[in-house]
Amino acid sequence: MSEENEMTLTEQILDCYNTKNVSKLREIFDTVPNIDIAEALEEVDDVAVFLFIFRAINDEYAAEVFAELSSEKQEMIINAFGDKQLVELLNNLFTDDIVDTLEDMPANIVNRILRVVPKELRNDINRLLNYKENTAGSVMTTEYIEMTDTTTVGEAIKQIRKKGRDAETIYTIFVRDKMRTMVGTVDLDDLIFADEDVEISEIMNRDFVTCNVNDDQETVANMFSRYDLTAMAVVNKDMKICGIITIDDAVDILMEEANEDVAALGHVAPLEDSYLNTTAFQVAKKCIPWIIVLLVLGTFTTLVLDRIEGQPVFQLISVLICFVPALMDTGGNSGGQTIALMIRGLATKEFEPKDFLKVIGKEAKTAIIVSSIVAVFAFVWFTIEQYTGIVEIEIDGVACSVWKGNCWTSEFFLYALRISLTVAGTLLLSSFIAKMIAVSLPLGVAALKKDPAIIAQPLLTTFIDVISLLIYLGVATLIFNIVG
Repeated sequence: MSEENEMTLTEQILDCYNTKNVSKLREIFDTVPNIDIAEALEEVDDVAVFLFIFRAINDEYAAEVFAELSSEKQEMIINAFGDKQLVELLNNLFTDDIVDTLEDMPANIVNRILRVVPKELRNDINRLLNYKENTAGSVMTTEYIEMTDTTTVGEAIKQIRKKGRDAETIYTIFVRDKMRTMVGTVDLDDLIFADEDVEISEIMNRDFVTCNVNDDQETVANMFSRYDLTAMAVVNKDMKICGIITIDDAVDILMEEANEDVAALGHVAPLEDSYLNTTAFQVAKKCIPWIIVLLVLGTFTTLVLDRIEGQPVFQLISVLICFVPALMDTGGNSGGQTIALMIRGLATKEFEPKDFLKVIGKEAKTAIIVSSIVAVFAFVWFTIEQYTGIVEIEIDGVACSVWKGNCWTSEFFLYALRISLTVAGTLLLSSFIAKMIAVSLPLGVAALKKDPAIIAQPLLTTFIDVISLLIYLGVATLIFNIVG
């Protein structure tokens, strides 16, 4: 293995800087994906290295790598660049990438960029910045190819050759009429194989899909999957094109939303930066609020548990307390499985709050099957636990298990069966109710236009714990015929 192959990408780039080997540096940028180079440069803190790199490589490469860097590195580069260099860099970035950069920058840098960029670009940036965050308008780009429906195929191809390098995509052409209303789309392959004298209106797709500038970005991203799109027009209420969103933007949005949902399900606020670029204190700040919230919510469980321990049935049959953790965990797990399905279904638009009756009907059938099987298994398993002495039962102060000789009389056996029946009956009811709550909470929260992943899971845990304990008290009192 050569010495060069043993060097990391970061070390190779630094070696090019130290030896001022411009040709080797350009070779790296020609052969290595931009995202890999950006990750390698995250380990570099010397601004002189960035200045050398951005002066040595092609402007297009520089812009692509810049877009992949963290906001800290981008800020460092912007501060090091003069106005002329900064304009050259920004001119090679797509508008949506510039907006993404500005959203994480201090006000003085935003003002400087808006001051130095050309007026037309500044207007586009300001327009995108004014859209509500996480909407289609805030993530769209204004670099796209648009043509009138009377343009011929030959004219269209000439325009693509002239403007294509500055466009986000050339594979989908957006078509408008003389009133600037969008009327269709044309795929590049349709243009290539059509006669040059044919007007675009004769070959364009009229069953196109669009989104509104105010649509939620997650809804828009899911449309790419549903309709198998590579690019989609963003329009206003009058069907005038304001910009486009491409498949790479949609993938980024889905990744962002998925990370937020995973974080919310784990009761952690989403991180603004990557995990490795986030300090331990910042991670702790994201975890602490939810831990405190769940601790406070746990007060309700503590209150109920304190009350039921004073009930006659639990005082006389203390072994029942041993099964409380299993009951609460099983109910929580049962509801947790369902709530994960609900949140996923809502996120992917498989169903909506208006489908509540259909969803809860299906989940009710599932809950009956699951709860019944779990209850039967629990009855057998907890009887085995008592028989083997994993859980010891007592009658009149005498402990009994198979290991204690001949104490397993019919009286003890019937006593153990009643305990197992109590626990199994509680599991039957609590698992069913847990699944019903797990359906209702996310759909209810979604109907209120809130994120179900953030709110539903903590509420579910509290509800199920309290309900399981109350059911346990009722079933135990009924089966052992003890009225407090």
